[in-house]
Amino acid sequence: MNTTSHTQDITRTVLAVLFIGGLIAGSLWILRPFLPAVIWATMIVVASWPVLLRIQEWLWGRRWLAVTVMTCILLLIFVVPFSLAIVTIVTNSNIIAGWVEAVGTLQLPPPPDWLQTIPLVGKQAAQTWGAWAASGQEDLANKLAPYAAGLVRWFVDQLGSFGMIAMQFLLTVVMAAILFATGETVTESVRRFGRRLAGVHGENAVILAGQAIRGVALGVVGTAFVQATLGGIGLAVTGVPFATILTAMMFLLCIAQIGPLLVLLFGVGWLYWAGFAGWATALLVWSIMVGTVDNVIRPILIKRGADLPLLLILTGVIGGLIAFGLVGIFIGPMLLAVSYRLLQAWVCEELAEPAPDARTP
Repeated sequence: MNTTSHTQDITRTVLAVLFIGGLIAGSLWILRPFLPAVIWATMIVVASWPVLLRIQEWLWGRRWLAVTVMTCILLLIFVVPFSLAIVTIVTNSNIIAGWVEAVGTLQLPPPPDWLQTIPLVGKQAAQTWGAWAASGQEDLANKLAPYAAGLVRWFVDQLGSFGMIAMQFLLTVVMAAILFATGETVTESVRRFGRRLAGVHGENAVILAGQAIRGVALGVVGTAFVQATLGGIGLAVTGVPFATILTAMMFLLCIAQIGPLLVLLFGVGWLYWAGFAGWATALLVWSIMVGTVDNVIRPILIKRGADLPLLLILTGVIGGLIAFGLVGIFIGPMLLAVSYRLLQAWVCEELAEPAPDARTP
């Protein structure tokens, strides 16, 4: 009798789990078109929640006024520049592809005299430059062209069409406004779910996830914006053509943790090829500064949001980008940060327990 009851309990439990799993899978499948917008809106709201509270204090405690202001700020500061960067690259993908095809026709000028005066690497760099200028430019172009074309295709595949991008950003703004208005209720529900799932550690994991999102948003997006802005100023001042397109590319490359140097060095090479050696040298010095400024800005911003190892954040950004696309720059660090803190809490809890007395049998 007991065996039959036990078997029935197991069968009932398995069927209940399968039924709940089916409901969850079906719900996610229905919500799949909206998930990117929901994720982006969540990241934005979590990162900018302190700003909302400050604005609400200034507006006599009126939440709806604060939500309106934050939505407008979101459109002007985040959505508009980011969408313009993406749309600029998508709409000018043919021009970028034309640059790739024109690589084979470029003629590299002889190395400048000052290059040999650089200590340690000057002579070797001048010899390599001279070899490329003499006979190696076509081979170099043939080697670089497939990678450049693949990079352009990757951008276009990741970003999609203009209509889909516009729709995703519109949904993101709407979802962000809803979350701004009901933030406390949503936060309490998520914390209750975490506490129900794993007790105190689950609730702490939810809090850590919010801190990780805020840290990554400040560190990654803020640093990318600063680097792209500085790099764009350098390109515009030195007269490099299509500075807007190149600035948009720099912003996305900085988001992807590749950095702005690829685009800036392209501008330096074009200036040398066009005969503007002075501007090229100035842009080269500016590029070195812009390419290294993230080593100072990013750790400061990330530490302000979440006290997490920088290597963990960078690994999560790069891995998340590869696994989930652009939205993975937030999902990856968040998952790694939560896993790291849960493992750290579990280890510390084990170490805090009194060790058994070796003398007792």
